[in-house]
Amino acid sequence: MHMPEGPEVDTDRLHEAIHEELEHEGSTLNKQIALTTAIFAAFAAVASLLAGSTINEALVLKSESTRLQGQASDQWAYYQAKGIKAAVQSAIGASWTAAGHLVPPAVDAAEKRYIAEQQTISNDAKKLEKERDEKSSEADELIHRHHKFAAAVAIFQVAIALGAVGALTRLRIVWIASFCTGVVAIIYFLLPFVSR
Repeated sequence: MHMPEGPEVDTDRLHEAIHEELEHEGSTLNKQIALTTAIFAAFAAVASLLAGSTINEALVLKSESTRLQGQASDQWAYYQAKGIKAAVQSAIGASWTAAGHLVPPAVDAAEKRYIAEQQTISNDAKKLEKERDEKSSEADELIHRHHKFAAAVAIFQVAIALGAVGALTRLRIVWIASFCTGVVAIIYFLLPFVSR
């Protein structure tokens, strides 16, 4: 029995054409993934450097703030010592007065000198405390910036990992998730520059 001839479909050629199209589509996707991943990796490297430099600078400022606090505490201790000396001179003067004598001018002068020195010491201590507060505040701002950069680095790493999964699975949706995550990371990266 003879079969009628009909249109023949070359399934091997069709399979090959579909495979080539898939490879081309996969190649385009992989190029997109490679490009965005490289961009995210570059941003992550810069964010990592900025995170490191801001925390180092903050630590230096915190150390400086601590040193200034120590100096201010020393000044306040010095202030107290001058106050005690002034009180001693006042007690000596009161003893002279209680005995019915005139207070020696040296005793009166010493008390006044200690009180004047206390004022100078107080001003110095307050200046040191103001400088301490400025350094500490600047350090706190840098720590806040560091947290933003560190968060950006972590989010970039997630975006890069999703990109790798997208490349392995050739799923565009995974690459889109990687891209969107990378955009969020870029926003975190830019926040410290915008919120200054």
